[in-house]
This record gives sequence, structure tokens and C-alpha cells, in this order.
Amino acid sequence: MHLWLPPRFVSDSPPVRTALFDCHLESTAKMVDFHGFELPIWYSSIQEEHLACRSTAGMFDVSHMGFFSFEGDNVREWLESISTQKVSSFVTGRCGYTHFLDFDGHIIDDMIFAVKSDTCVLGVPNASMVPTMWKWLTELLPKDGSITIENLSGDTSIIALQGPNSGEILTAALGDSNRISRFKCQEILTNDAGITGWIQGTGYTGESGAEIFVTNEQAPTLWNLLLEKGESHGLVPVGLGARDTLRLEKGYLLSGQDFLWPGLGLNPDDSLPVKFLARNTAETAVPFGLDLDHEFVGRDSVISSIESNIRWHGLRCLDRGPAPRLGHEVKLSNNDESEILGYVTSGCPSPSLNRAGIAMAYLENVEIGSEVWIQASPRRRVRAEVVSPPFV
Repeated sequence: MHLWLPPRFVSDSPPVRTALFDCHLESTAKMVDFHGFELPIWYSSIQEEHLACRSTAGMFDVSHMGFFSFEGDNVREWLESISTQKVSSFVTGRCGYTHFLDFDGHIIDDMIFAVKSDTCVLGVPNASMVPTMWKWLTELLPKDGSITIENLSGDTSIIALQGPNSGEILTAALGDSNRISRFKCQEILTNDAGITGWIQGTGYTGESGAEIFVTNEQAPTLWNLLLEKGESHGLVPVGLGARDTLRLEKGYLLSGQDFLWPGLGLNPDDSLPVKFLARNTAETAVPFGLDLDHEFVGRDSVISSIESNIRWHGLRCLDRGPAPRLGHEVKLSNNDESEILGYVTSGCPSPSLNRAGIAMAYLENVEIGSEVWIQASPRRRVRAEVVSPPFV
């Protein structure tokens, strides 16, 4: 299992332990340092946890993710002016997905947002990008002070409950009034466990489910309650390893790996051309999160690249061989002198597809259904088909 850790987050400081650290040890988790947080990479195995989330239910500690609160009159209009999504069209109680671009159109980060009220929107930046996004967003605040941002990340724990049985588990743990539909959101309503906070029908697996935001003090109580109520529904704790394979099977972007803001001054892999991951929203080909019917920072760059032939495509390996990984060349044919069409950004053996290799790659001048070759090792190329995700 390959989890790439950007070098900017390798630190001599001890990793931060979330409020659920002891719960992970009780479940015999294998802990790793991930973006400066000590988190479980697996409890049993990536394969078992992945398949459980697809067939029954899985639970994740994602407390390393950020949590911002944007407040003020016209807060949705302000967010809309600096992001690719038409936020003003989202009513209270709805969630959405957006990109934040720099003035050259490069993606800084992607974010799930939730409209709490007419004057408050909540947002979840990626773990590694919290300081960067805080700086970027505060610099774009209206000068009149009409919009404010609060960083709730350090005081908040986030538990993701995902999978086909997640709804039944939520009902058993927090009552039917807190069973949330896809991309809806609300404050946690009164329940027998006394849990308070925020809940939204979002996640990073492609399965139904919810992400639950509570104070750090409440987190162990909620975690253990969900495990107890979920036992008869096949619930298992899931680590970062399966979280990555689950999102990849659905073709979801990973910040820092499938796009990387050039403002950070980094290159994630020596095999990639410099700034290869400096991308805009059109190039990622994400089928949601882009609305061109409004003005936003970086819009001109997105429009200019719509007609280009570079897109983020899926690759399904047709032959057995080494799994595709970040930086692998994608070639037109099976010979050393073949044209390089692009490079893999994410890849793995797919647990849902009998461990067949799958990948995402930025490719130029290819069509869906084309056959290409992945340079999966110095001596081995693997034949693959260009596909449109999701893979499952």
C-alpha cells in the first residue's frame, strides 16, 4: 500500500494524537505519522477493511481534517467569488464540493462545504492544507470586516461512518432524527447518548454515510457507541490505507497527490516533470464542483483550458503485473521509444476488482476506450484501458 507523504509535512516534532488515539490502540491499530498526526493505517488489513466498507459499514477517524466556519451577511456570495462552485445556489441544510484556485487558475485545495444558515457556511479543508488555506482565505476577506473566519480544527473531532449499513447504525446510535441523507446537513438533534455537534451526509468512499463533527471530549463516547451499535451491522474501524483505496476506486482527487499547488514550491516525485501537478479544475475532469456561470478567482484559466486535450483519466490494467504508482509513465505503445502520453498520479491494486491494477493519470490526446501501456517497473510495462471513473 502506497501512501505518499509530502515532504513539507515531515517534521522532527512528535505527531499529534487525536482524541481517539486510545480507542485506536484498543482496536489494535497499526499507527503511522500522517501529515503530522498519529493515525491508524489499518486495524486488520487494508483488503478486509475496504471490502467491509463496500458491503456493510466502516468507521474512520478523520480528525486530522480541518474545520472552518465562515460567517457574515452575503457569506455565500463571497465564497462563490473565490471558488469554482456557485455557492449562492445552495440553500440551508445542503452541502457542496468546490475548488479554490489561485490567480493563475491553479488548484490550491478542494473542499466540502455545508450551508448552516443564511449567514454561516462550514468548510472542511484537507489536513495538509489547513495553514495554507487559512492564509489564502483570510487574505481575500472583505476589507470592511463583513465576513469572518473561525478555525475550529483543533477543538473538533470528525468521525466518518460509511457503507450500505451506515444509516441503520446512525439510527441505532443517535436516533432516526439524525439519520442524514446524501449531501444534506444539520446540527445533531437531541438523542439518548447526549451527543451534540454537526452531521452531514458526506464522505470520501463513494458509499452512503455521514461525517460527524463533535468536541474532542465527546469523540471517544461517540466512537465506542457507534462500534457497539454497529457490531450487528458488520461495522469495522477502517484506517488510512483503505480510505485511500476506497476513494481511488471512485476516482476522487487527493490533495497533494493528484494536484499540488505550485505556490508550495514542491515537486512530489522526481519522476514527474516540474509542476506536472499544477492543475486547474477543467483538467481534473471532476464532473461536479465547477460552475462557469459566475465570476471567480482563476476562471479565465479554467475556460482557456476547456478545449485542451489534457485530462485526468482512469486507467484499468488489462494484464497482471506491478501495480501502477505515482510517477509511472503512460505510453502509447509497448516499446522503449514510445511517446509518453502522461503520468500516473494515484494507483493501487483494487480490492473490489480482485486486486486488478487501477490508476488515475493526466493524459494528453487520448480517448476513452484507448489501450495504453503503464511503465510499472524499469523492466515491465502493463497494458491498460483508458476509462472514465468510477471503477466500481
